[in-house]
Amino acid sequence: MIKKIVVPVVCLFISVCFLSCEKQPLPIFGQRQVVTREENGKQVNDTVYHTIAPFTFTDQDGKTITNETFKGKVYVADFFFTSCRTICPIMKTQMLRVYQEIQNDPEVLLLSHSIDPEYDTVELLHDFAARLDVKSEKWHFATGQPKEYVFDLAQKSYFATAMEDKTEPDGFIHSGAFLLIDRLGRIRGKYDGTKEDDVDRLMKDIKQLERE
Repeated sequence: MIKKIVVPVVCLFISVCFLSCEKQPLPIFGQRQVVTREENGKQVNDTVYHTIAPFTFTDQDGKTITNETFKGKVYVADFFFTSCRTICPIMKTQMLRVYQEIQNDPEVLLLSHSIDPEYDTVELLHDFAARLDVKSEKWHFATGQPKEYVFDLAQKSYFATAMEDKTEPDGFIHSGAFLLIDRLGRIRGKYDGTKEDDVDRLMKDIKQLERE
């Protein structure tokens, strides 16, 4: 009689533990809308999520990079400029940690957008990447567009702060955010790129997102 009671209880306990330990999917940032389409004569509702707008840049090797470069990949994006003396050096130290974590993972890329493209030329970014000793096919440094183009992309697509501000010591203001983008171009996480513990969380979320 005791055996008949113990076995179900143990199974129930294991099931509860399994369900409680199972991680919830990462959130999807931004507005969403329901679009109705017809399929096989029936009305079907689809949820359309916010995605990163189409973009075109030149990377540190002089190659054109677009959304297609990152299609089907998980990637981490940020905004910076090489002459920044405030948060950028900290951000690059932390992004380098992410690079070292994912450098042998073919499913993950990094994308750093310069908000000062007039100064941050292809040649300068090439030297910058070389000093970090990173591979260009894994970590792209983007330039080649007017700064207004970059500001618009940052604010409207990535929900990140990036703008010119003459009152700032280096003439620009931008957030230290690292943005986690999924294979469909949707934002799945936002992290403080100046804080080691937040970047630790990012690296864990990258692995979780890859499993989705």
